[in-house]
Amino acid sequence: MNIDFNMFMNDVVAQARKEITAAGYTELTTPEEVEETFKQEGTTLVMVNSVCGCAGGIARPAAAHSVHYDKRPDRLVTVFAGQDKEATAYAREHFTGYPPSSPSFALLKDGKLVAMVERHEIEGHDPMSVVAKLQEAFDQHCEEI
Repeated sequence: MNIDFNMFMNDVVAQARKEITAAGYTELTTPEEVEETFKQEGTTLVMVNSVCGCAGGIARPAAAHSVHYDKRPDRLVTVFAGQDKEATAYAREHFTGYPPSSPSFALLKDGKLVAMVERHEIEGHDPMSVVAKLQEAFDQHCEEI
């Protein structure tokens, strides 16, 4: 059997993008889009997407379910590690004090990082524990809708 790796990966990436945008997240694919979004007032949840198993099995489901809550961020956005490299690198410049991590979540308020959920808090955990971490951050930094 012959498998075209690039075709396989394109399918995986397309599915990962589809899952997060279907959950209501807007893709930021350029540094300019990241900059424009991050300078807005209010709260922004950034999901650093990836093709790894913990992204598909834990982080994206948690991203989708966490926002069904009384308090939630004003904006839901995503950058894709390994795909939209410049956008992801620029976003990570704002996650001061944290090493690059994907998947991960960053919560910004008025453009400043206020909470981070890193890969080590996602990988090996169940989606609901990640949802709980995100909603705890929403309780502290977001307004009720």
